[in-house]
Amino acid sequence: MRLAFRISYIGTRFFGSQMQASHRTVEGEFVAACRRLDLFADFREAGFLSAGRTDRGVHARGQIVAFSTEYPERALSALNIQLPPDCWCTGYADVPVTFHPRYDARSRTYRYYFAAPPGDIDKITRAVGQFSGNHNFTNFARVKDKNPYRTILSIKLGEDRGYVFLEVTADSFLWHQVRSMATALLQIGTGQMDEGTIAALLEHEVEHAIPPAPAEGLILWDTECGITFTPMLADDRSVMYLDQLRRHHALMERVCAALGNSGNNDERN
Repeated sequence: MRLAFRISYIGTRFFGSQMQASHRTVEGEFVAACRRLDLFADFREAGFLSAGRTDRGVHARGQIVAFSTEYPERALSALNIQLPPDCWCTGYADVPVTFHPRYDARSRTYRYYFAAPPGDIDKITRAVGQFSGNHNFTNFARVKDKNPYRTILSIKLGEDRGYVFLEVTADSFLWHQVRSMATALLQIGTGQMDEGTIAALLEHEVEHAIPPAPAEGLILWDTECGITFTPMLADDRSVMYLDQLRRHHALMERVCAALGNSGNNDERN
């Protein structure tokens, strides 16, 4: 039986998603968990595939992996127990033997969360629309030998618990594309770039491409493959891991605020 899994992960401690011999990766941990459960002996023979790669430090809410196994019940009952706490399955689906999560993906959605307020939201909102449609993204990606044209199906700014994010949906993306788009919008919001520069950069190649924003703000939010996933519960270790991260960052925010204000409270002679 061939199964597809929708997975989430915190990318901070992964050297990207794609399997590597000498580094910890999402695919490497997932395959190792499958082997411990004896779901397959060889990941190639099992047709283990993912919907796409994410770079080091990038997170995911909607990555998809698929493989074939003779023990589907074991996979569903034990995978989240065997996976490390920073990676877990959120849903599964029984799919055709020909299912390929990368080639069957109809669209992908990324969210980029800005670490700080990105400046003039009105300017950014007006600039965002210039990315919509089919364009040459040479100035906003590492293209190498790939076709630089990509079609942005939808793009918007949003806010989530006080953080502004950029949400972009496309049929496919180039390397660093969303992060470079985020950099350009941040530069517009802070007055380092004019609103009309986006259109010009989509038409004319420049000597220096827009650099990518930091990886930790990027989330692979969704991958649409036309299948319906049955929800799965994360293991308690993953739930605890996320809770510890939240508490740690809340504490560090207070520590940094206290350190930043300490100089103002010192008595001067």
